[in-house]
Amino acid sequence: MDQKMPKQLPDFVLANLFPSNLVIVESAEKTKPISAPKAVVIDPPTYSGPAKERPEKWYLGNNGKNIVILVHEPEAAFLNEESLDFLTKILGACKLNLGDVAVINIARYLANFGEIKQELNPSSCLLFNVSAATVKLPFTVPNYQVQQYGGCTFLMAPSLLQYYGDSGDAKLEKTKLWVSLKSLFNL
Repeated sequence: MDQKMPKQLPDFVLANLFPSNLVIVESAEKTKPISAPKAVVIDPPTYSGPAKERPEKWYLGNNGKNIVILVHEPEAAFLNEESLDFLTKILGACKLNLGDVAVINIARYLANFGEIKQELNPSSCLLFNVSAATVKLPFTVPNYQVQQYGGCTFLMAPSLLQYYGDSGDAKLEKTKLWVSLKSLFNL
């Protein structure tokens, strides 16, 4: 349990903790301008690849409905804030929550499908920016195509970054994902 807590809670958690509006009142007193701070150089975190030994809890969520979500986000322990926010929204649209799934960041905890199947027994597996070959699956399918294999239903999709924002491309990708999720979960 050598995980660090995030410095800031995600927006959706704060919204649930404080359901009423919070108001910040500006002081009527004028303040003096602050001089520009001196630049501080901070070394970026080093990434050494997937962990050789997985901790006891190597996935995010409780896997309550045996749904595994594989992501590849080297900068995050599991997911960055924007990805977690988007994933929470799409799970909600599918009438699911983080307690129903197990999110595995293979950039941190690389596992092949045989290990995942043995430990988590998934009925469905969503792969975001993770190729079938990376987790040692014997097939490849295009993004958004639902595929059955070994008692599990698979859905491959691009990185969660593709769904950020309201651009035409992001909306198109969200639509493709939603159509596939409806098929996968019989919505």
